[in-house]
Amino acid sequence: MTQTPDNERAAQAARIAAKPWYRQLYVQVLVAIVIGIVLGWRWPDLATDMEPIGTTFITAMKMLIGPIVFLTIIGGIAGVADLKRVGLTGIKALTYFQVGTIVAMAAGLVAINIFRLGDGVHADPSTLDTSGDAGEYIEKGEHQQWWEFLTHIVPNSFFGPFVEGDILQVIFLAVIFGVALKAVGKSGEPVIAGVHRLTEVVFKVLSYVMKVAPLGAFGAMAYAIGKFGLSTLTSLGSLILLFYVTSILFVVVVLGGVLAAYVKLNIFQLFRYFKEEYFLILGTSTAEPALPGLMRKLQHMGVERSTVGLVVPTGYSFNLDGAAIYLSLATLYIAQATDTPLSVTQQLGLLAVMLLTSKGAAGVAGGGFIALTATLSTVGTVPAAGIMLVFGIDKFMSECRAMVNFSGNAVATLFIARWENTLDLARAREVLAGRTVEPPVTAEAEAETEAEPEAAKSRPAVAPSAEVAS
Repeated sequence: MTQTPDNERAAQAARIAAKPWYRQLYVQVLVAIVIGIVLGWRWPDLATDMEPIGTTFITAMKMLIGPIVFLTIIGGIAGVADLKRVGLTGIKALTYFQVGTIVAMAAGLVAINIFRLGDGVHADPSTLDTSGDAGEYIEKGEHQQWWEFLTHIVPNSFFGPFVEGDILQVIFLAVIFGVALKAVGKSGEPVIAGVHRLTEVVFKVLSYVMKVAPLGAFGAMAYAIGKFGLSTLTSLGSLILLFYVTSILFVVVVLGGVLAAYVKLNIFQLFRYFKEEYFLILGTSTAEPALPGLMRKLQHMGVERSTVGLVVPTGYSFNLDGAAIYLSLATLYIAQATDTPLSVTQQLGLLAVMLLTSKGAAGVAGGGFIALTATLSTVGTVPAAGIMLVFGIDKFMSECRAMVNFSGNAVATLFIARWENTLDLARAREVLAGRTVEPPVTAEAEAETEAEPEAAKSRPAVAPSAEVAS
């Protein structure tokens, strides 16, 4: 009897023995992080020399992010039968992203207004040193207008966004190409098939890069501790603690509530499911290395390829809940620390500006500071030089920002999939409970499955057996 594709995949999964604990990626990354912390604490000079290891790994990941985003968005659009549905999904996703960003920023504003950690600092902006990297971020932010992210979406050339790593522009190109391929009909089908196959190749390259993820996490963490020292954590520890507590409450209460009430899934099971990605983010301080894993695992959970391909890459630039909390928290802290009074109306005005400036620096080095400076410069009330007050601890807040961004995009994709009826909820529950071990469906498997009925038609009819005929 011929096995169905589902049975074949199940049999294949059953043949794969479980990896020993010491070969699990998240365990290796965790061990590497611990070693990096110890090295940075005990031998800081040696630890700072580890910077190239971490930056090289992150650079290798960034090299693949542009092609992955481009190909998955095209594949997502191509996988939708009606182009109107693409537009509808996009509108739903952007609406969710904006609402989530507003709630995240409001959480930061409420937290810093309650605890008012900046009161009593009495910092004089004119005495703050704005040289080095921070000075460059301030200069970029001061010259960035709130509307620039809209005009910046259109690239100067096709390859420019991939070279510069500008994800917003990559998304713009991908949407145009995806819609065009879908609109030309059958003549675009070979290209779409090629996109699916090329996506598999890129993910295979990614799997090779991920093998050195523990080494990258070690280098990044060793450099951070060696460069800034553990003492940096204690100098502004109250602000770091407030940011972490606010972020945790936002993820567990807000995102967890949305996931439980609407999608009917458990946020803590989601944490466990993505544990490898979380440890990778912890080690590298950026969500970029975890983005491909997020897309693969969401598809494995039962979210349709088209929804994952549309929502996740877009959320990477437009759904930054962690950055939203950080922006509102840091802005109000700087205002308090520099004795700049802000009324409720002015704070709401800041929130409106931050909704735009937070979108402009996605994927850009120092993007958080550029967005922060752009916000302060646009409003003109809080001195932009005040970002120096939080510059030293930014590295220790970036991990939390990235984790919240990652969690927000995971929940957003599940929310939109549920809204669009593109989520296999029963499968998602099985996967999160750890009971489903089938590998995700690949492009090749889908192609073979679609080709099977055609092959059956081309085969000659088989005469019924005597038993059936009788």
